[in-house]
Amino acid sequence: MNKKNKKNKTKWATLFLCSLSPWIALSAKEKPKNVLFILVDDYGWNDTSCGGSSYYETPNIDRIAQQGMMFTQGYAACQVSSPSRASIMTGKFTARHGITNWIGEASGEEWRKMGRHSKLLPASYNWSLSLDELTLPEALREGGYKTFMAGKWHIGDVGSSPEDHGFDINIGGYKAGSPMGGYFSPYNNPKLKDGPAGENLSMRLAEETSRFIEDQTKHHKNQPFFAYLSFYAVHGPIQTTEENWRYFRDKVDSMGIASSGFKVDRTLPVRQRQDNPIYAGLIKQMDDAVGVVLDKLEELGLMENTLIILTGDNGGVSSGDNYSTSCLPLRGGKGRQWEGGLRVPYIIQAPGMAKGTTSAVPVIGTDFYPTILEYAGLPLHPEQHQDGQSLMPLLKGETSLPARSLYWHYPHYGNQGGEPSSVIRDGDWKLIHYYEDGRNELYNLSIDPTESEPLNAQYPEKVSFLSKKLSVWLTEVGARIPQADPEYDPQKEAAYKLKQQTETLNRLEEARKRQFSEDFQPNKDWWGSQTVD
Repeated sequence: MNKKNKKNKTKWATLFLCSLSPWIALSAKEKPKNVLFILVDDYGWNDTSCGGSSYYETPNIDRIAQQGMMFTQGYAACQVSSPSRASIMTGKFTARHGITNWIGEASGEEWRKMGRHSKLLPASYNWSLSLDELTLPEALREGGYKTFMAGKWHIGDVGSSPEDHGFDINIGGYKAGSPMGGYFSPYNNPKLKDGPAGENLSMRLAEETSRFIEDQTKHHKNQPFFAYLSFYAVHGPIQTTEENWRYFRDKVDSMGIASSGFKVDRTLPVRQRQDNPIYAGLIKQMDDAVGVVLDKLEELGLMENTLIILTGDNGGVSSGDNYSTSCLPLRGGKGRQWEGGLRVPYIIQAPGMAKGTTSAVPVIGTDFYPTILEYAGLPLHPEQHQDGQSLMPLLKGETSLPARSLYWHYPHYGNQGGEPSSVIRDGDWKLIHYYEDGRNELYNLSIDPTESEPLNAQYPEKVSFLSKKLSVWLTEVGARIPQADPEYDPQKEAAYKLKQQTETLNRLEEARKRQFSEDFQPNKDWWGSQTVD
């Protein structure tokens, strides 16, 4: 049976099981095992107060952590969004499903045509999630779940939309990777009706999710639900209200405003401090929205039978884009191959588990698929979620999982300063392989989580072992590799990089100072949050 026929068979099974879902739930004599999955875009590993930030305020996300487990070494499957999101949906590492860059970015010859001067031509990648994949919502729908999403999709256009991949209801999810109309209505989103002027996008998505949960509970109480709340926040454009800006501007002032905020690390300036009052306000808007959904679960008495997951799709934006946050002490951020680009908030609250716990076991975005299926009491699909491990043993109190290696493959240049590379983590050891010159960087994360000093010279045998293991895996999964650009001009590259580093650094420092000014006014209506006559 080929993959297409296999999927067609799965869809027929889904229809049959869905028709029986009320009977299934009733016969089990237990409450439906609901799932709320909250995905925050571009959310740094320490952009939460429970994760260590003294500047950002996230009381509602903290509520989930207080009732659940925080994974201190939780990883996204990629340092940029589309691949990571596809890995959540499929349970596969990026090289295996073929989406290795954010969908829409140029590759091959098209990369050079955009005025980029680099040694390599980035590898090609898939621009949509294959219909041959049995996605997480499809697997849940097989088991009788009602599936809902609100917010960002960004892993396919028409023909590979949320509705094509197992979601019964889709509000706001289409090909775009950012909120095209900004964070205040009108949204310029073909899958989301505009609200009243000034309505906040994050709050609107939360309210839509809450309405779905309430309707499902009141009218289909025996059918479990999977609610996927995929915020566009905190992706750029970075926007907030005047009230939020002023609150966090004053907070920076009380903490002491540093004289500078950025430092160049290899390719681009990197933000060194969490002191952006606009970004802090955007986080608050998102966290307020999380609170609305949590309140609805409590109001309906669903906390005791709902699995809640909150995570990010890549590291925080410390360079490139809006240079919004700092991931320190971890090195780098979104788009980069170091820990700041890969680690994310990773919090799970499961019914019956110990409250307020932490785990240092390395986990990754592909693990959500089998975890959710096991929680739901549904059959696993190991042929599908090949790179995921169920985390239920950890949630039930065990302290370890079977040993495995984690892999990342990003054969691209990132607008955040990332370099074409592949990564393997094996135990505490991490090896980064760079495609421009074939060099490797070896780190031991237990003694150097900041990746400040490669250990290649001290441990050459470990470099050799991990390099070979990574190479074998890349071959096994058919990873696409970047190729040398025959028109490469090192002088043009050097000039391009110098301009990026010097001019950008000066511009960023000036913009940072303006945001602290007491009379800061970005535009007439604070990006549409105010009504202007």
